Amino acid sequence: MKAVHFGAGNIGRGFIGLLLNQSGYEVTFVDINDTVIEALEAKRHYKVGFAEDGVDRIIVDRVRGVNSLKEPARVAALIAEADLVTTAVGPSLLSKVAPLISEGLRAREVEDAPVYVIACENMIGGSAILRQEVEACGGVGEANVFFPNAAVDRIVPLQQHEDPLYVEVETFHEWVIETQGLNEQPPIQGVTWVEEIGPYIERKLFTVNTGHAIASYIGSLFGKATIDEALQDRRVRQVVQGALYETGWLLLEKYGFEAKEHSQYIQKIIKRFENPKLKDEVSRVARSPIRKLGPSDRLVKPARELMDNGIEPNELAYGIAAALHYHNPEDSESSELNLSIEEHGISSTIEKYLQLHEGDTLTQLILDQYHLIREEEKERVS
Repeated sequence: MKAVHFGAGNIGRGFIGLLLNQSGYEVTFVDINDTVIEALEAKRHYKVGFAEDGVDRIIVDRVRGVNSLKEPARVAALIAEADLVTTAVGPSLLSKVAPLISEGLRAREVEDAPVYVIACENMIGGSAILRQEVEACGGVGEANVFFPNAAVDRIVPLQQHEDPLYVEVETFHEWVIETQGLNEQPPIQGVTWVEEIGPYIERKLFTVNTGHAIASYIGSLFGKATIDEALQDRRVRQVVQGALYETGWLLLEKYGFEAKEHSQYIQKIIKRFENPKLKDEVSRVARSPIRKLGPSDRLVKPARELMDNGIEPNELAYGIAAALHYHNPEDSESSELNLSIEEHGISSTIEKYLQLHEGDTLTQLILDQYHLIREEEKERVS
């Protein structure tokens, strides 16, 4: 079996590529990072380590690498022969990989076996969005092609090693794929197959991603360098846990998750964040605050839905305010947000980026928390 995976970064190698290799696929990684691609081509294997004592490293073999900028025709040809195409490039880059996927799919023959294209991104409906992008680039031809939506979860911090291919990950992973519209399931080890993925995507988005983001933004307020260090601070942990029980109430109401099981899920997630061996940098988790403050993303969406249900999301509002306060000159989105607040004010910035209107109760909750944070910062400085 053959798989083409877009994105040879840490998630690609340490999560998706690892599971595909364990499932019996020959995996070709597609990326523009020359160092990684050349190393993959030269070695044809790499090692994955785990941030837990007593867990041995795993060798991932039968892998190759192709630079999509230098060899686009080769990428398309590989897709034409693939059984599975996956991505872990980030939501904003799906439109960039779509032309190559479209070209490869259109080169397939009608009688070819089915091919599955799965976007493994931190977003709702990633594969469906990828299909739209592919269709905009010429479509999928006459091939038997499926785009099942998926949800993925594994913490892989930024890291540097002498070996550019080595990657260290947490032991926990979750890859959920929707079966709706599939005639059969492609053989992938470690996947949870569900008929309707919406509840699982939102459970992950509103728990893992929400909690991670809030830990990073509040951790930044108090000068913490890593997520585990941030959660050692009672002030950070209290808000993170409170926000996750706010989103938990929403998830239970929407999808009927069992309360005790979801509470255990929340505590498991927090324990993962606290893993001192991960050393997950606050700056990595906090990056791209504009995207994370989007109206359909991990902070604003659950807050709005809670308001619609008559629940004031005070802890979420504090996390949102901390994200608006976040400052990192090396992060272009942080700089853009900071400039907007400086030039147009906080209310206009909230309306522009969060799509929350002045006078709304949620907007006022966020403004109150934002001004409180500023006052507390002034006191700390003085």
